[in-house]
Amino acid sequence: MGVPGGGGGRVAIAAACLLLLQLCGCVAALPMKSGDGAKYKDPSQPLNTRIDDLLGRMTLAEKIGQMSQIERENATADVINRYFIGSVLSGGGSVPAKNAPPEAWMSMVNGMQSGALSTRLGIPIMYGIDAVHGHGNVYKATIFPHNVGLGCTRDPELAKRIGAAVALEVRATGIPYVFAPCVAVCRDPRWGRCYESFSEHAGVVQNMTSIISGFQGEIPPGGRLGAPFLAGQRSVAACSKHYVGDGGTTKGINENNTVATFHELLSIHMPPYYNAVIRGVSTVMISYSSWNGVKMHSNHFLITDYLKNKLRFRGFVISDWQGLDRITSPEHADYLLSIKLGILAGIDMIMIPYTYTEFIDDLTLLVNNGTIPMSRIDDAVRRILRVKFTMGLFEHPYADPSLAGELGKQEHRDLAREAVRKSLVLLKNGKPGDKPLLPLPKKPHGGSILVAGSHADDLGSQCGGWTITWQGLTGNNLTAGTTILDGIKSSVVPGTDVVYSENPDAGFIQQNKAKFDYAIVVVGEPPYSEQFGDNLNLTIPAPGPAIIENVCGSIKCVVVLISGRPLVMEPYINTIDALVAAWLPGTEGNGVTDVLFGDYGFTGKLSRTWFRSVDQLPMNVGDAHYDPLFPFGFGLETQPSAY
Repeated sequence: MGVPGGGGGRVAIAAACLLLLQLCGCVAALPMKSGDGAKYKDPSQPLNTRIDDLLGRMTLAEKIGQMSQIERENATADVINRYFIGSVLSGGGSVPAKNAPPEAWMSMVNGMQSGALSTRLGIPIMYGIDAVHGHGNVYKATIFPHNVGLGCTRDPELAKRIGAAVALEVRATGIPYVFAPCVAVCRDPRWGRCYESFSEHAGVVQNMTSIISGFQGEIPPGGRLGAPFLAGQRSVAACSKHYVGDGGTTKGINENNTVATFHELLSIHMPPYYNAVIRGVSTVMISYSSWNGVKMHSNHFLITDYLKNKLRFRGFVISDWQGLDRITSPEHADYLLSIKLGILAGIDMIMIPYTYTEFIDDLTLLVNNGTIPMSRIDDAVRRILRVKFTMGLFEHPYADPSLAGELGKQEHRDLAREAVRKSLVLLKNGKPGDKPLLPLPKKPHGGSILVAGSHADDLGSQCGGWTITWQGLTGNNLTAGTTILDGIKSSVVPGTDVVYSENPDAGFIQQNKAKFDYAIVVVGEPPYSEQFGDNLNLTIPAPGPAIIENVCGSIKCVVVLISGRPLVMEPYINTIDALVAAWLPGTEGNGVTDVLFGDYGFTGKLSRTWFRSVDQLPMNVGDAHYDPLFPFGFGLETQPSAY
């Protein structure tokens, strides 16, 4: 934990005492005193009065500090105090310590906050973190299905409940701001972020923006629609991303160019932002991608003219990680130009994880020499302060230690398990002329079943990217959860012989096939995120295809596919008896087996078109030459079994 620097005196002592009280759990929050007559410190004053009062007191250095968001590893209390830093973030995998408990996170954030509160004006920092399918950076957090699966539930109310649960788990670590949800409309599954998208269809994504109301709370009747909103200290500020068109790049290449008319942009990629703004989303993050060759981070028309002026978005606009650097090619080649273009385009807060002093110096120069008008700086800071006041940060700057128990609690795991059940899509159930294979009997006649495949007993692969680390990890030692194999063993009747072989060869199958009533084959993609997931062939990685051929060629089998998107399945579809798209279900593998064994029925519907061949891509519902293996909206249903 850092030590307050710079401000010294009674202010620093008061901040340190307040921090001690917080960490001891003596108080949840203490309001700031307004004895100096400062209206911005008085919560009874109207919002705009508080903003105007504080903005009028700020120096240029304090304003630019508010526009700066730096990485956790640089954010000592001294740095925050010296540069008036307005926001801190954790990048993927950036944690206070390996397997850190909630209390360690709270202590870290509170230490940073003490640095902010000991500045002249005492403007609290706003700590942000990626929580795109649960509080993914944090050990033992509940990991929910990625958005590609949630889109298949067609259940906005479920998404809202998930948002509320994630908000509590994030608050359990003292953090009030999440870089979620991703509201991209993924039009090409070759994109490495496709699993972060609810659907290829704008209407489905629009409906699932209900998760924002889960994160932030529901705007009460009579409340102002479209203004940043936060219900209280059990909610978190949300961030719709990545504005706009990130899901439409050529060949699905990450951060690439989206070629589209303005009408196409408005009809395909923009609709989720209409709903996000109406729901009071606090922030919008700009995409690395370009629209018709113009970098979104420098697009004044779409950021200022359209988002801020046309849609009347009143929160603040934030860059992506080093987003300004990427305006030029090569990156950072002309940083002054990048800052000029990004700030004048309308970006309010800049994610500058490492080069914050360079950014501060250069932006100061650009304002002092008249390149960037003070009115643009004031607009940015006004928006940032509006969100901070709305969040209640001035009255409740520190973590609430009473929320530590919200992380990974059973109620949230039960909700994640429900989400898994509802996200599964049954694509095939029985060969022609045969009766359906699913639901599977919990008591096989011969007493033995085979479980095979690389993903049957691998929690990390089940969770995918953005889990503990940025790219995700394989294996079962990264966090707490239940694998699909665990779920199978707990579903079948006691005494059933569950034989697990990760990669059974043909000889093993031939020698043992007579003893198995059926086989469950669980294969799929390894974890990945962003450009590391870009994939032009979309085949099941080896040895998945060989396992399918070996096992399903000899034993009745269901293939459970763990993936962030549709993969090439046509070559195997006639070999297998049943096919389940399980997407990236997260930590609750029991949700998969709940449905495989008939405790619940299959209800999920494809939120994406399942192609026959990558040569067809991009191919989306409504296209003229639409010839999918399984169409958008497809999904067989089953009824629960009566055991």
